[in-house]
Amino acid sequence: MEAIVVNYRRGRKTQTVNQMVIIVEGVESKEAATALVGKTVVYTCTGKAAKTISGKVTAAHGSKGAVRVLFETGMPGQAIGAKVEVQ
Repeated sequence: MEAIVVNYRRGRKTQTVNQMVIIVEGVESKEAATALVGKTVVYTCTGKAAKTISGKVTAAHGSKGAVRVLFETGMPGQAIGAKVEVQ
């Protein structure tokens, strides 16, 4: 499945750079989003150093089908708006 990175998981004055909020195509409810918990998410960096950063879906985020993903390292700012693969 493809998904789009929406933003970092953040608070009013902080942001957690290794946790992202993503929207998965075809998932539009909280119940469908909770079914994705535990799946692996892979982000492929483009540019000179082509590498992949993998993460895991930890929880649903809100009631519209977004999910929170915990990545192994910090995510670059260019990842916002990029496509990721949910396996």
